[in-house]
Amino acid sequence: MPGEKAKVVKIGDIGILKRRLLDLGVLGGEVITALRVASLGDPMEIDIKNQKLSIRKSDADHIEVEKLR
Repeated sequence: MPGEKAKVVKIGDIGILKRRLLDLGVLGGEVITALRVASLGDPMEIDIKNQKLSIRKSDADHIEVEKLR
């Protein structure tokens, strides 16, 4: 949901997208913030290191996160 924060725990096997995410700094331990979710739930926009990324729900399902309070 928009405004929620989470810490990246692990990025699963999502092919070439994993490499792109790593190049953008989406690493274990990084904090991400959910900014927006499309009306049908796909894609979602996240903020990580002051970068805004749009990611498909099917790809986001392969990123293990830990919710922060």
